[in-house]
Amino acid sequence: MFIGRTQELNTLNRLYRSDKFEFAVIYGRRRVGKTALINEFIGDKKAIYFIGVESNAKQNLENFSQSIIECSTGIPADTSFASFQAALEYVFRMAEKERIILAIDEYPYVARASRSLASTLQLMIDKYKDKSKLMLILCGSSMSYMEDHVLAYKAPLYGRCTAQMKIQPFTFEETCQYLSGMPDEDKALMYGVVGGTPQYLLQVNDQLSVEDNIKNIYLNPMSFLFEEPINLLKQEVREPAIYTAIITAIATGSSRMSEISTKVGEDTNVVATYLKNLVSLGIVLKETPYGETASRKSIYSIEDNMFRFWYRFVLENNALIARGAADLAYNRIKPHLNDCMGKVFEDICTQYLWKLLLTDRSPVQFVSLGRWWGNNPKTKSQTEIDIMGVQDRNTALFAECKWTNEKVDLGVLDTLVERSRLFGYRNVQLYLFAKNGFTKRCVERAAEMGNVVLVTYGDMVMKI
Repeated sequence: MFIGRTQELNTLNRLYRSDKFEFAVIYGRRRVGKTALINEFIGDKKAIYFIGVESNAKQNLENFSQSIIECSTGIPADTSFASFQAALEYVFRMAEKERIILAIDEYPYVARASRSLASTLQLMIDKYKDKSKLMLILCGSSMSYMEDHVLAYKAPLYGRCTAQMKIQPFTFEETCQYLSGMPDEDKALMYGVVGGTPQYLLQVNDQLSVEDNIKNIYLNPMSFLFEEPINLLKQEVREPAIYTAIITAIATGSSRMSEISTKVGEDTNVVATYLKNLVSLGIVLKETPYGETASRKSIYSIEDNMFRFWYRFVLENNALIARGAADLAYNRIKPHLNDCMGKVFEDICTQYLWKLLLTDRSPVQFVSLGRWWGNNPKTKSQTEIDIMGVQDRNTALFAECKWTNEKVDLGVLDTLVERSRLFGYRNVQLYLFAKNGFTKRCVERAAEMGNVVLVTYGDMVMKI
C-alpha cells in the first residue's frame, strides 16, 4: 500500500507530461521512502531504473548497461557499454523518439566510484536537452553529497535540474494511515516512538499494543531497529562515537551548547561543528525563541522521534536487551513514556494548526509557527509558550499543549492569557490542546472570552 507523497507525485507527473527534457533531483535520509516514490511514479511508464552499488566503476557500469539494454530490447544481456559516456549518449538518443525516464538511484555510490560521471552528465544534458525527451532522475541518500556535489553552485550539474525534492518523514496525519488499526492514543504514542519514517513504520504491527510493538521493534537484539541509529551515523559521518555522545546528551536533557559541551567533554567550538552536521541531517533541531535571532538563546533538541526514543531509552538498556530481558527493559521505560510525549504532542498540534491554515480554516494567517521562551517582567521569572504564530503587528495566536490524563483546568487558560499579554498584540487567538478534554470551568470561561478554541486530541485526529 502506497501512502502520501501526493505533492511529490504531482510534481513528477507534471514534469513527465511536459514531453521535453526534465531533470529532477530527489534526496533525503535513508529509509524515508525515496525508492518507493520513484517506483510508484515509473510503474506504468517506460523507464530505465538503475540503483548504484557501493562498488567500483566497472561493476556499476555493467549494471547500468544491463538496465539500459533490458529496457530497449526487453531481453536481459551480459554485454556492457565501453564507458558511462557511451551508455548515457545511447539513452539520450533513445529519448529523441519517445518519452523515457532514466532514474539513477543511490547516485552518490556511482559518482564516487566514477569521478567524471557528473561532468559527463553535464556534457550530455547540454548536448541533448533541446532535442531529447528524456526525464532524468538522480536520487541519493547521502544528503551532504547531493547538496554539495549535485545542487551546490560549484557542482557541474548546478542550474540544470528542473525540480528538486528533499523527501521528509511522514506527517502525523500520514502516519495515522499506516497505523489505522490502532486506538487514537496509541497512534500518537507510536508516532512518538518511531516517527514518520516509512521504513520504521513498516516495523509496527497496528494489531498489537504499544508495549508489544516497543518490545518487538526496540527491545529485541535481532530487530531491524536495534542498531539502526548507529548504523545510519556510520554511513553519514566519520566519527560516530562523538556524534553518539552529543545525541545522548541532548536526549537525556542537555539543551544548550554549554550543557552539551560539558556533558560530552569537548570544547564548544568542536561541538558546534558536530551539531551543525546533525541539524543538516534532520536528526537535531536548533531553535531560538519565536521571532528572535539571538544565537546565545538557542537550544537543541532531537528532531527525529526514532532517534529521540532510541538514545533516551534503548542505549541505556542495551545490556538488558542483549540478554533477552525485554520485559525488564520495558518496565524501566514505561513510567517515562507519557513524560516524553510533551514535545511529540506539540509537534502534532503544530501540524494541526498548519492544516487549518492550508485549508483556509485558521482565524490567524500566520507565516510561521514556533516555541517562545524568555523572561516575564511581571513575575521576574523564565516562562515559555508552546506554540506562537504572528500574522502582523496587531494579530497573533498562542497555544498551549497538555498531554496529561487529567482534564485541562481553568488555570492553564489563565496562564496562557497572561503570557500572551507579554507581546502587546491587540487581536489574539488562543488555542488549548488537551489529551483528555477540559473541565467545565475551562469550557465556560473559553465560551465567555470568545477568542479561545479548545481542541481535544481525539477530535483533532478525526479532523486532520
